[in-house]
Amino acid sequence: MHNNINDNINRNKMDKILILDFGSQVTQLIARRIRELNVYCEIHPCDISPDLIEQFAPRGIILSGGPNSVYETQGLMAPDIVFNLGIPVLGICYGMQTMASQLGGQVENSPNREFGYAKIYNYSTQLLHGIVDGEENQNPFMEVWMSHGDKVISMPPGFITIASSNNCPIAAMADVSRKFYALQFHPEVTHTKQGLEIFRNFIFNICQCHPTWTMPDYAATSVEAIKQKVGNDKVILALSGGVDSTVAAVLIDRAIKDNLICIFVDNGLLRLNEATQVMDTYQKHMGLNIIKIDAHTEFYEALENVTDPEQKRKIAGRLFIEIFQREAKKINNAKWLAQGTIYPDVIESAGTNKAHTIKSHHNVGGLPESLHLKLLEPLRELFKDEVRQLGLTLGLPHDMVYRHPFPGPGLLVRILGAIKAEFITLLQKADAIFIEELRNHGYYAKVAQAFAVFLPVKSVGVMGDGRTYDYVIALRAVETTDFMTANVADLPFSLITHVANRIINEVAGINRVVYDISGKPPATIEWE
Repeated sequence: MHNNINDNINRNKMDKILILDFGSQVTQLIARRIRELNVYCEIHPCDISPDLIEQFAPRGIILSGGPNSVYETQGLMAPDIVFNLGIPVLGICYGMQTMASQLGGQVENSPNREFGYAKIYNYSTQLLHGIVDGEENQNPFMEVWMSHGDKVISMPPGFITIASSNNCPIAAMADVSRKFYALQFHPEVTHTKQGLEIFRNFIFNICQCHPTWTMPDYAATSVEAIKQKVGNDKVILALSGGVDSTVAAVLIDRAIKDNLICIFVDNGLLRLNEATQVMDTYQKHMGLNIIKIDAHTEFYEALENVTDPEQKRKIAGRLFIEIFQREAKKINNAKWLAQGTIYPDVIESAGTNKAHTIKSHHNVGGLPESLHLKLLEPLRELFKDEVRQLGLTLGLPHDMVYRHPFPGPGLLVRILGAIKAEFITLLQKADAIFIEELRNHGYYAKVAQAFAVFLPVKSVGVMGDGRTYDYVIALRAVETTDFMTANVADLPFSLITHVANRIINEVAGINRVVYDISGKPPATIEWE
């Protein structure tokens, strides 16, 4: 992910954990759990060079899961240095299997693939000590989440079994003398109820880390780092109104004040009255140096008659770059381009090429090359929840910091099919009613994300004594902690019907409202 480890802030004095990614879709969750414990960590590809591992100087290393099999001809392996540094190593799922294979054990395809909840018994050692979810016949057990088709059938020399399940005799193993531990299950997912406790044992008891990763320290250190990096140069930042770019702007403003020039491109695809609110908030209340560009006509014309979701994203992204580049060139002596890139953006966009790509991302890259500017990404080490913590540390209002996520391309991903000015207006009004009622009834903060979707289909309705033939709005609300999986929000039926009645009565052109009850997976959170 990072080309240069510790590229933003010198972390040589901080205890750190290195995570090597073998392609699991939930590797990010490992990092999030460790950060929750106030310990710094980074994710890097499993084929990272030995020199970079030594440069990072981790207190411990975690090997992630992955979709491959170690016995394949080109099975992925951890660098040999991982097992020769004399530091603790934790293997998870594929990480356990490659540890076993590389150190002299044996892995085979399991006749009983294990996916879902499982109970592990007879567990021991410092890693799992004291963690109990229940008891059967005076035998304590822990509930964990399994997801594997292969399993270790023979452990390397020096290893012992430290946990078993009904389908997996070696559900966990350890070489205690060398502090090598391995789990066939996934402690990083919330389905493993006490996964955080397992990480706590590994990080603090085995790796002997100290919880030195805190937001006040990060904020102060980052401001100083930006000052040293930028000096008296001017910095341009694309301000969208979202949490990430807002926190980045305030952080940079603390460091260089008026040498930060924010450009806000109004693409006409924002929420109702959002463009006005953005300017009022940032200019009048926060004192940021900001320029507004009204580009809604250009976006509407470029997107006319385009229906493919990925094409809409690409057109919007390309046009944004063109407009931003045009305006940025008017600013003399600008040397830096700032972006609100956060760590999941870096991971997803840089990638390890070991996992499948679900969709293209709108953020990282593109602009620096075309503008010939150096890139400044002060949030690139932070997860979303950490960005919010930083925002509060910087004094931003709670309501601003905890706004629901909004897609970079705007409402174009919430209008199925072609984009029309009429559709945008209808969606903006319906969405505003939904969000207003969620706030009025105390549910806005209880759901992770909520929004309306415009469906370009008409259905027959009756209003008064007349027949209508109007469009459909879908309401979407989800509960999630990581946005990688999500459950449908269990909103009161009375609230949903109240919102539907308001939309149908107040938004002329809508005569039907539906509620999306799909989880992720199989659906995505956004519709496009």
